[in-house]
Amino acid sequence: MNPETQTAHTISGSSLLPPGINAWKIYLDDQGRSIHTVKAFIGDVNLLASYLPPERNLGSITTRDLNEFLDWLKNGRGISCSPKTFSRRITSIKSFFRWLQEKGVIVADPAEKVVQKSVLSPLPKILSPEEYSDVLRAAAGLRSGDKPDARPYTLLRLLLDTGIKKGECLALETNHVDLQSPGGAILFVRYASPEHRYKERKINLSDEWVEAYQEYAAQYDLSEALFPWSQRRLEYLLEDIGKRAGLDKQLSFLMCRWTCAVSDFVSGVDPKKIRQKLGVSNIQWREVFMKIRKLAGLDTDDGLADEIVDPGDQ
Repeated sequence: MNPETQTAHTISGSSLLPPGINAWKIYLDDQGRSIHTVKAFIGDVNLLASYLPPERNLGSITTRDLNEFLDWLKNGRGISCSPKTFSRRITSIKSFFRWLQEKGVIVADPAEKVVQKSVLSPLPKILSPEEYSDVLRAAAGLRSGDKPDARPYTLLRLLLDTGIKKGECLALETNHVDLQSPGGAILFVRYASPEHRYKERKINLSDEWVEAYQEYAAQYDLSEALFPWSQRRLEYLLEDIGKRAGLDKQLSFLMCRWTCAVSDFVSGVDPKKIRQKLGVSNIQWREVFMKIRKLAGLDTDDGLADEIVDPGDQ
């Protein structure tokens, strides 16, 4: 019997909150959620348990109870709660009670009518289509100059094509690139830590990148890493490309990642495939997708975001 089946059989509507929270934690752990996510979610619902009378069972908790708890967090607890933390706590509560209902522990979900208050951090900067072409052209100039250097183009094209993070890029090794895959060249994004294994993924590589990579591999010793330089050195490479392209903003790993996501979205790629490509969890995707839509020039509608990503889909 796996942990998820056990949780469905060991709690009921008459169970108190603590056993329900423990059962949910087992489920989240079994789903491979990061220790930080699980810690935050469990901490949020434990706050609810500390607020409600200890004798209240899972089946007796109402929407009014939850709204009063949230009002207490904002106005009565006496401890500052940032808008982003408050939004996450609502998400935690909604996720917890939706899971209880899905598992048949409770009949009705008291958190369903609790209003989700989303808080977005500032929008990141991305490359416009013209700037996108300009930076690739600048990197291509270095690749075919008097002293041909394919490294800048290989790095830039990889980031714009795959949207990988800075840390993921720095961890790449040559055996993470499979040029012989039957369906075309593939990049494997891998993690050493077991807690991050759910972020591992395969991303298709373009023919343009493969061609540049082969030139790059002939110019440098890649026996230790795909990009055997320090983080700062690679940042300088991107900054130099941006300057050569005449950008009035700093070209960075983060800018390339968001540019990749928005470009895919504008090109009609399924949002679920974009999420998988970026290695973003469902709970993070809600905010990420709202930003992608805004950056693409679309008005964000919370209902649409909820339809694409269910906050209770843990």
